[in-house]
Amino acid sequence: MSSDPEKYTYNTQLRWTSERMGNLSSKGKPNIEVATPPEFGGHTGIWSPEDLFLSSVEVCILTTFLWFVNKEHINLKSYSSKATGTVEKIDGKYIFNSIYIKLEIGISSNDNRSIVEKILKKVPRACLISNSIKTDVYIKSKINIF
Repeated sequence: MSSDPEKYTYNTQLRWTSERMGNLSSKGKPNIEVATPPEFGGHTGIWSPEDLFLSSVEVCILTTFLWFVNKEHINLKSYSSKATGTVEKIDGKYIFNSIYIKLEIGISSNDNRSIVEKILKKVPRACLISNSIKTDVYIKSKINIF
């Protein structure tokens, strides 16, 4: 009888390339050029830690949602999201104060709407990343029937 491991380890490497930029890598995955954002004297058009933080939450919401949808055998037709994270200076430190994620989901049958709505309530509490941060994450969704 096997069970899921209780612990996982992930590894990344970062190499400074020039100015306020670097190259982020992880074995077997495409590299990502990263930089300080323009708001803090950095570069435009390059992924920043702030972008990656926000996208980590957004991607985790997607993958957690997909896990539940697969478990419930929902015929998912589409999924898209837009995330907005607000950074504020509080007590002299910049923090992500809130993250809002707007989802648009397409399913094949109105019969599954209530199941999808229940899944959407579970997702923020089940997402590894949103569980690992102190920033409040809010989800608003629109469900379409195709």
